[in-house]
Amino acid sequence: MAQSFASLFYHLIFSTKKRVPIITADIEPRLYQYIGGIRRADEGRLLTAGGMADHVHLLVSLSRQMAIADALRLIKTNSSKWMHETFPEQQDFAWQTGYGAFSVSYSNIQTVKQYIANQAEHHRKKTFQEEFLAFLKRHAIEYDERYVWE
Repeated sequence: MAQSFASLFYHLIFSTKKRVPIITADIEPRLYQYIGGIRRADEGRLLTAGGMADHVHLLVSLSRQMAIADALRLIKTNSSKWMHETFPEQQDFAWQTGYGAFSVSYSNIQTVKQYIANQAEHHRKKTFQEEFLAFLKRHAIEYDERYVWE
């Protein structure tokens, strides 16, 4: 084959450090716009973003050269720096160390977009911790809850 092709979509979930509710309504759209720019710079895309004041859900595409760990490192490092520079009063802002990255089939993109769009509704019934553990179970990821949270 003369060319290489890839269709790589991921649902990324991560929280602010210690789940501090710091992503306010005025920060949220600007933060997602900035993260979209980070993805475009790496030949990827941010298809949709959403979340709550203490965590984010991102649906992203990756280029075939980008490893998921590298994509998350770039998103978290650059967006944290941007937060500190753009909102000087948010100097305590930080992302948690870990993350969840779940592969998404092209045929399920719309379902994931809808899920991310309905975060406020989901969190009327479930905490972030309950939601995240449900993702781990749904994707058959083994974990020890003692080490899941910071």
